[in-house]
Amino acid sequence: MTLRFSLVLACVWALAGVPAGQAQADGNSLLPAPRTFAERDRLAALSPDPETAPPYYTVRAGEPMRKEPGGALLATLPLRSTLRSLSEPDPDGWRRVLHGETEGWVRDEALSNLWIRIDKSERMVYVYRGAELWKTMPADVSATPEGDKIRRAARTESEEHKIPEGTFYVTRRHPESDYYLAFVLSYPTPVHALRGLDEGLISQREYESILAAHREFREPPQGTRLGGLIEIHGNGSGRQRAWTRGCIALRNVHMDDLWEVVQVGTPVIIEP
Repeated sequence: MTLRFSLVLACVWALAGVPAGQAQADGNSLLPAPRTFAERDRLAALSPDPETAPPYYTVRAGEPMRKEPGGALLATLPLRSTLRSLSEPDPDGWRRVLHGETEGWVRDEALSNLWIRIDKSERMVYVYRGAELWKTMPADVSATPEGDKIRRAARTESEEHKIPEGTFYVTRRHPESDYYLAFVLSYPTPVHALRGLDEGLISQREYESILAAHREFREPPQGTRLGGLIEIHGNGSGRQRAWTRGCIALRNVHMDDLWEVVQVGTPVIIEP
């Protein structure tokens, strides 16, 4: 794994609350799912080191964590809770996990380790499962992709149609987009908000609203002078053209692939 990629991956799991040095665990080290109580007890003694077990995050708010599959409730997990996987899913779809210092069981369908990296200069989208590259996709970008987004641009200001840079998460899945399908991203981030506050583009109240939304993995305010509705959407050419108003456009067939796996909360990194 290259140093550059290690830093990117560390950034993703830092957003999810995972220490950087623990983000490179090998998913193949997971134990098989137990099929009997005796086997479960045996495997418990052979569990992966909790410090290096592969990290996952919850994709549903209010997800129950149970003492055993279908058993007593241990905790109710908010969206984007960070967990470590201690086994593969059992035949009934339960995965043994570690949340903080508590071991329990969560429905596998409520977990993901998927994240997206977008390289603006390469005009490429890279989709990962943990540390493993899953798919690559050519992307159309904005008319002026260089540089970070600072403010909302008027329709006639093509030179200001910037794609923001930084670490984001998916706030909304839009199945009826004018651009086929779309994932709305969590722009503006706290970094953009602080810059906007310093430059007089937003008020202190707007700044605090943006920070509060990010703390809870909600959609930040979209109507400030910083702009909003930054999306990964369809109707892309697949030829890496420059035409959008600050979004990333993929071919519809690639959006179909992502639609099956990308959830609200999925981390997205956009690089220069």
